[in-house]
Amino acid sequence: MTITRGERPAHESAENQELARTLQRDLARDLDGEVQFDDYTRQLFARDASMYAITPLGVVFPRNADDVAAAVAAAAAHQVSVVPRGAGTSLAGQTVGPGLVLDLSRYMNNIVELDAGSGTALVEAGVVQDQLNRAASPWGLMFGPDTSTSNRATIGGMIGNNSAGSGSVRHGMTIDHVRELDVVLSDASRVRLDRVDEATRAHRATRPTLEGALYRELPEIVRANYAAIADGFPAHWRRACGYRLDRLAREDTVFDLAKFVVGSEGTLAVATSALVDLVPKPSRTVIAVGHFTSVAGAIDATQDALACDPAAVELMDRTILDLSRRKIEYASLGDLLNGDPEALLFVSFSGGDEAELLGQLKRLTGMWSRNGHGYHTLRAVTPAQQASLLKVRKAGLGLLMAASEGTRRPLAFVEDTAVDPIHLTEYTRRFKEVLDRHEMTAGFYGHCSVGCLHIRPYLDLTDPADVVKMRSVAVEIKDLVAEYGGVNSSEHGDGLARSEFNREIFGDALYDAMRQVKRLFDPDNVLNPGKIVDAPSMTDNLRDAALPPAEPLRTRLSFEVIGAGAGSADGTGAMRAAADRCMNIGLCRKSGSGTMCPSYMATRKEEDSTRGRAAALVKALSEPDPRAALGDERLHEVLDLCLMCKACKSECPLGVDMATLKSEALSHHHDIHGVPLRSRLFGSIRFLNRLGSATAPLSNLPGRIPLVRRLMDRTVGIAPARPLPVFVRQNLTRWFRRRKNTTHPITQGTVTYLADSFTTFTEPDIGRAAVQLLERAGWDVRLESGVCCGRSSLSKGLVDDAKNKARHLADTLSKATEAGSPVVGCEPSCLMTLRDEHLSLLPDDPAVKDIAGRVRQVEELLVEAIDDGRLRPREDSWLAGRTLVYHGHCHQKAEVGTAATVALLNRIPGVSVVELDAGCCGMAGSFGFESEHYDVSMTVGEDRLFPAITAEPAETVVVATGVSCRQQIFHGTARDAWHPVQLLWEAVASE
Repeated sequence: MTITRGERPAHESAENQELARTLQRDLARDLDGEVQFDDYTRQLFARDASMYAITPLGVVFPRNADDVAAAVAAAAAHQVSVVPRGAGTSLAGQTVGPGLVLDLSRYMNNIVELDAGSGTALVEAGVVQDQLNRAASPWGLMFGPDTSTSNRATIGGMIGNNSAGSGSVRHGMTIDHVRELDVVLSDASRVRLDRVDEATRAHRATRPTLEGALYRELPEIVRANYAAIADGFPAHWRRACGYRLDRLAREDTVFDLAKFVVGSEGTLAVATSALVDLVPKPSRTVIAVGHFTSVAGAIDATQDALACDPAAVELMDRTILDLSRRKIEYASLGDLLNGDPEALLFVSFSGGDEAELLGQLKRLTGMWSRNGHGYHTLRAVTPAQQASLLKVRKAGLGLLMAASEGTRRPLAFVEDTAVDPIHLTEYTRRFKEVLDRHEMTAGFYGHCSVGCLHIRPYLDLTDPADVVKMRSVAVEIKDLVAEYGGVNSSEHGDGLARSEFNREIFGDALYDAMRQVKRLFDPDNVLNPGKIVDAPSMTDNLRDAALPPAEPLRTRLSFEVIGAGAGSADGTGAMRAAADRCMNIGLCRKSGSGTMCPSYMATRKEEDSTRGRAAALVKALSEPDPRAALGDERLHEVLDLCLMCKACKSECPLGVDMATLKSEALSHHHDIHGVPLRSRLFGSIRFLNRLGSATAPLSNLPGRIPLVRRLMDRTVGIAPARPLPVFVRQNLTRWFRRRKNTTHPITQGTVTYLADSFTTFTEPDIGRAAVQLLERAGWDVRLESGVCCGRSSLSKGLVDDAKNKARHLADTLSKATEAGSPVVGCEPSCLMTLRDEHLSLLPDDPAVKDIAGRVRQVEELLVEAIDDGRLRPREDSWLAGRTLVYHGHCHQKAEVGTAATVALLNRIPGVSVVELDAGCCGMAGSFGFESEHYDVSMTVGEDRLFPAITAEPAETVVVATGVSCRQQIFHGTARDAWHPVQLLWEAVASE
């Protein structure tokens, strides 16, 4: 087994430190999985996606159910509580606690069996919902509950929470899909819970074990409290609150402990695997998107929608719409909308008969028109039409969180109520009156089909007055929802946010029955105590309130944080605020789509996710001496596998820019420990590449000699398996200087082409193609080839060097170019540095601001030229009839998106363009060259990119904008990748 050691904090009591050492020793002896008790790991698991934080004693990563049982036994022996955890996306604080956290997601994530005939799947607790759905899809099946977090939510977490989602009007909740559970009880025994008849229950009740006691005594609790059960539960069916004694009470002939444990938040048992039902996956979906001038108007239209038998009815208000328009990831939605709606209502119809679905859609639009609901209805019938809509709809929580200003955040404490949809309009109006009375603003979104709206008021919990206000609103809303027979927790659970109110909600008799249930299952209060029953106040353990004031720290980079100022002067708090924007919603733990976070996709370790790194930085930056803390080696273990792909800047709804944070952290590490030789070499890459080009072809020989490669591995850590770039003597600069003057007329003015530090010396054909295309398009091309942008220096934490290079380049360009003239390039990492990192390095430099505003992608200018008729690609080029498979560069996707590149490729006559959703290539500049990172680099590429390319026939043309991407593609697939401008030149050259 693996142990991560580390110092415990000095302020921790000697008794607690001894307890931790003893428990860690026992766990290391008894488990096959990993045990981590170091302070950084504990901080990573102190938070979930709620407003709470509790530092655990330690964390275990079990490999199997036996490990779980051993961990529960060891914890119980030391009187330490156990907190089961999946993806850690709980919104009410269910997965934080002071004891031993069990992370069931890292290793226990196998689909054991999928039986299409019976429509069931046997899965371990750490299986992710989308992972199960991908496996079930070929058989036309899926898991019914459709959560917005399906790309990272684990089945075990959904069972603990009784999750539901947008399709619950048709598919119900997780409790409706669980057949059997394998669990570990509080005495560390392993049992299977399932649906049994009375005879079987009676037989199991004879066992002299904790399991036997459950079958003996639980029916007695039900019988003794039958009246309280009948009267005490809220009337609305969509419940994720309390213990489900109502489920046991309504079944006279069967006894189903599996369903009873669903929704118990890990307080009764630890689920290790589950047999779940699958449902038919609809082959077609059509969506009506109603546009409304008010939220109330959208809610009023819900009853018409429900009359048409929808699969889902979802609300989204203007707050979220406006936020989506600011993010590259979701900006395409704005192109589809009509006017400027205050609210949208998404109504989905799913099934197998397209004509029937279109009939339902037509019926709905007719009803809305007759009844005066909304001013426009968008019909999205094809998957392509629906993609942007569904992406934004599922991102509602994250987009709302993006509106945080410093520590003023939209908080989850009254976000999970539900009432019968017939009351939703009036209920929402009165809900808003409560918020208005307390002078609160909030975003509104959720599931109108089942009367559940996720309403998250903005509060600053570092302000004691806001804490008081929060609790007052929670009490008022709890009472309001009771008036309508609704539920306080309808899919997000009780946790720390709502458990406090359960006695009032259920009444004394039923609440005491639930306390009896807890004592029966867990007499020593080992399993996740303080949730559902006997809970602390909802205002205890608040994350933001517990964070100490940030100490002064002078940063080299500027950290602009909404509501928290910028990193200047002593930089107090700005860098920490940039990291602390993370609210742990866990989108960086997704797999199978997007780019963020490539290292997590490769390792499945929490510390290798964006949120894990953000939590580690918050810890370091909260220390009394943050400068010294940034030199901590354990911190840099956490940061090490960050590829600095910048995907988090665009895909993280809160825009946590880990690449910039890592650059700053590395610079402080260098201050304390010195700069490694390899970092200096990579930071000087332009000089080295220029030297390599000047001495080619001799400079290419060392890369082919095994002995030299082994020496490079031992001395500077360059992976011997990684091919080195091939230098070209006739580089771009030399070609440009020696070529004949162009004869094409200049009609567009001057454009500056940035001769980057890579393709200039190793792939000069790309620059030649770009220059010649621009000239044919009427531009006078000026080549900027003397100055490095500083990208490579930044990636190694050489921030002062990068700042000097940025200033030099900006001054050179500002003085040597016409005002307003564009600056273009073909290497996205270099070009995007001018419009992003240079502003962080030199936020007050007018030349930097000027040049950043003039940066354009070369593809944009070429598309304009084709559309204007200044460039005419041939119809009969060798590309006609070919498929172009395009992989976008991470920095390009993060900063400006890939639309311009795709548009350019589509303007080559006769081609079919396919843009891959293959994530990061894994190369990431120098990362893939480094010996200790080589395996992770290849694992990232092997995840989706390599399989996608090797699946293509030989005649398919592979396209990639980034030099690193092209290197990685060739190394991993033996396929050459073209830059888009090379292909356009092929189509234009003999015009």
